[in-house]
Amino acid sequence: MGKANYIDDFHKWEKEFEFFLPVRVRFSETDMFGHLNNTVPFIYFEEARIEYFKSIGFMQEWLLPESETIPVVADLQCDFLQQIYFDEQLKLYVKAESVGNSSVDIHYMAKKEDGSSGFVGRGTMVQISKRTGRGVPWAKEMRNLLVSNEKIEF
Repeated sequence: MGKANYIDDFHKWEKEFEFFLPVRVRFSETDMFGHLNNTVPFIYFEEARIEYFKSIGFMQEWLLPESETIPVVADLQCDFLQQIYFDEQLKLYVKAESVGNSSVDIHYMAKKEDGSSGFVGRGTMVQISKRTGRGVPWAKEMRNLLVSNEKIEF
């Protein structure tokens, strides 16, 4: 369990998170050794990402039947920092790290009750056309919502 290559300064990076989703590790999410199965953080990432997007006003547009665009995950990565066990209470943090023309790099951090980080992750989400499957640039309003939630460099 080591360092994630997309984090330069861990303490600075973790302070940039605001939004989080509480998650309790269920028994069914653990393996025969009693710790969190290595596939489960990706499910947590999805749940937290959706709630994050709802909180900034994104999901409403994508869920409309007449909407031309949908979000897709282009890549997803998880780095384990320590073991997580059944019934642990986690806070799964989410933030927009950087915004592209039709994409956004989302970062994740799972904090345990003692404040330590159990795992971190990142992934690129792209807004695409339902019809063509190609990237669709962010509308000005959507871009503003993402950028206002993007990390701010000082």
